[in-house]
Amino acid sequence: MSKAQNNEAVTHRLLKKNRSSAKRNERTGKIIVFTSAAIIIAATIAITLFLGYKGLKTFFVFDIDIWNFLTSTTWDGTSESGAFSFIFGSFAVTFLAALFAAPIGIGSAIFMTEIAKKWGQKVLQPVIEILVGIPSVVYGLIGVTVIVPLIRNHIGGLGFSLLAGMIVVGVMILPTITSISADAIKAIPIDIKDAAYGLGATRWQTIYKVIIPAALPSLMTAIVFGMARAFGEALAIQMVIGNVKGLPDSITDQAATLTSIITLDMPHTTYGSVHNSLLWSLGLILLVMSYVFIIIIRVVSSRRKI
Repeated sequence: MSKAQNNEAVTHRLLKKNRSSAKRNERTGKIIVFTSAAIIIAATIAITLFLGYKGLKTFFVFDIDIWNFLTSTTWDGTSESGAFSFIFGSFAVTFLAALFAAPIGIGSAIFMTEIAKKWGQKVLQPVIEILVGIPSVVYGLIGVTVIVPLIRNHIGGLGFSLLAGMIVVGVMILPTITSISADAIKAIPIDIKDAAYGLGATRWQTIYKVIIPAALPSLMTAIVFGMARAFGEALAIQMVIGNVKGLPDSITDQAATLTSIITLDMPHTTYGSVHNSLLWSLGLILLVMSYVFIIIIRVVSSRRKI
């Protein structure tokens, strides 16, 4: 065999080996990807079925009226207990926190991407990342030691209140809203902005007449993401809201949320009891609301203009 033929044979074997290795790597990659996806889907289905079974058991096994459970404000761990106070508290904190955080978050995103890009990227972005990494308990501790006394001394009441919960949770969801809003504004094509400037618009006119309308669906998505985060918060809000099992009369009154009652009452119940089953039903409400937020996010995201 000549040297050329020998080289050709070696090259052929190497190519065959590389193709075989590539196919093997591709199969391995597919197995890993599909297995990961299957695990996530299976986990989601399992959690939904388990929580659905445990939550609905309250109404079928203990024969509790679902309408009374959703509308009553009495909570004593018996079959006459109702969750309306906690549902109201969760929604109140969520919407108030969104009202508090949305203008600040969107404003920060605009500042970071349109007003002072270099300064925003060097200073504001790291600050947002730090806020994301702070544990919930730290927010709660700051709320108890700083926000609650401020409310008590300057606004009134005991300090532990919906207002304290709104501020603490609002700060917690601020990084989520800011980050998603900033990404949405960055995604706007530069041609749209140049066209506005070419027509004689000022920077502020371009921001509120062109940029914000173009990014509005994504900005709404950011707010809903923040609300979903706020609705499921437990530890920080439990530390500052007061955890009173009744409807608040004002924003400075104490209240309770679904998550705070679950975390407070669950350790003191007997497995399989009415009280324990009622808490699982509260968890089912949280799961249903999580799905509702996801559906809203999907609907809003589908309306993006860019």
